[in-house]
Amino acid sequence: MSRSVLVTGGNRGIGLAIARELAAAGDAVAVTYRSGEPPEGLFGVKCDVTSWEDVDAAFGKIEAEQGPVEVVVANAGVTKDTLLALMSEDSFSSVVDTNLTGAFRVSKRAVKGMMRMRRGRIVLISSVVGLLGSAGQTNYAASKAGLVGLARSMARELGSRNITANVVAPGFVETDMTAVLDEQRQAAITSMIPLGRMAAPEEIAKVVRFLAGDDAAYITGAVIPVDGGLGMGH
Repeated sequence: MSRSVLVTGGNRGIGLAIARELAAAGDAVAVTYRSGEPPEGLFGVKCDVTSWEDVDAAFGKIEAEQGPVEVVVANAGVTKDTLLALMSEDSFSSVVDTNLTGAFRVSKRAVKGMMRMRRGRIVLISSVVGLLGSAGQTNYAASKAGLVGLARSMARELGSRNITANVVAPGFVETDMTAVLDEQRQAAITSMIPLGRMAAPEEIAKVVRFLAGDDAAYITGAVIPVDGGLGMGH
């Protein structure tokens, strides 16, 4: 049966690849986006995950369109990179508010329906940076590391209701964000990756599809790295 799925930040990059992958699996997929246009073939809802009112309203629209959300993928995220000594408090708090607290808001709203249905899948999109750390990204790394504690706490709270919560931690992925890096920087990055290349967004999406599916029914509280070996051991 087709499930109602929500992917936040699903209008480009990794989020869009995840949304397309889940739609190809037969799910009814809605995506949230902050700007631009919704992707063709998917139900798009404008939503800023830093606003509880926006999140609640988005869920209302999605539930009316395709039913209670059974799978939520918290992917929406931002970066504001700079060295710690130069980082403003706003640059730190705004990144945490979007990446970590935004995932909390979306998960909190989703579990109400999931608990009634006594089933659900929550997948949080973290980053290898949240496990390894990264100079110039204390805000981003802290927000992505926080997703691990969030997911594992939800796994313990919600497991008795047949709701799983897991984390996918991508490494460097070929997206608009990495495309702006010059060739020297890209070469430096790939030299650190045992597999010697960046990931395609679809490679992240397939892992999310697995975690959202029946074959992963006994996996919860897990952190799945999809990083070419960059963060192994963390």
